[in-house]
Amino acid sequence: MKLIRFGNAGEERPGVVLEDGRQLDVSAFGIDWNEEFLGDESGFQKLAEWLEAHQQDCPEVPSGVRLGSPITRPSKIICVGLNYSLHAKESGMEVPKQPVLFMKATSSLSGPFDEIVIPKHSEATDWEVELAVVIGKKASYVNKEDAYDHIAGYAVHNDVSERDFQLRHGGQWVKGKSADTFAPLGPWLVTKEEVADPNNLRLWLKLNGKTVQDSSTSDLVFDVPTLVSYISQYMTLLPGDVISTGTPSGVGMGFNPPVYLKAGDVVELGVEGLGVSKQRVIAYKG
Repeated sequence: MKLIRFGNAGEERPGVVLEDGRQLDVSAFGIDWNEEFLGDESGFQKLAEWLEAHQQDCPEVPSGVRLGSPITRPSKIICVGLNYSLHAKESGMEVPKQPVLFMKATSSLSGPFDEIVIPKHSEATDWEVELAVVIGKKASYVNKEDAYDHIAGYAVHNDVSERDFQLRHGGQWVKGKSADTFAPLGPWLVTKEEVADPNNLRLWLKLNGKTVQDSSTSDLVFDVPTLVSYISQYMTLLPGDVISTGTPSGVGMGFNPPVYLKAGDVVELGVEGLGVSKQRVIAYKG
């Protein structure tokens, strides 16, 4: 099953994508794709049964309507740094012996085709294609072998990053990760049953039509179940929480000289089976 949310920012409504590609408005189901829905162990089954009875009554989502994040704002977005060995190398850092964790403000969440706004005073806004894991069952001190039981599904995430803020403004990386529009998510939340192996998916990103990132989640230093288990040792993961699993090599910071986003640029990115997102870059106007 593929879930979407559509409509103007702050006014999104829930929808689903059918196997034939049609998008249906399922507002009549009565719940958004939020912590309550994702945390209901029978939520997806209830939705499937409801669709079987009411699909013919659901209006199609009009063509051209904005897609928002496929989930409502989560309690937290947890990111994993340096989780591809070549990315660690291009960053001038060692491959970590344990997962490197940092937070991304949930206010950075945006739709998959929304514009990326270069922050005020930014000199080094960068791109990062990542596989996002969405939690579906409360997770605390989870064993690795039980990790998949706590996953609702997966999505494409662009972990947009401001490198000066991240690395040269002191403190933790969160400052370079949390500007508004810095977390385009989607286009879909793809339920875990549709993804045979999240640790073997191609992911890629193009800048102005040129491929700059092209790798596979098989190259993750720490795979998906390891991350869910590890993070749950330090904090409780709630339904709807997002784990962004890291980016492969090919980010702008890794070029010589570095290449950073500027107004007018377009980034397009995708993860195998999870769809494609696309964002145009604009300058901050304050």
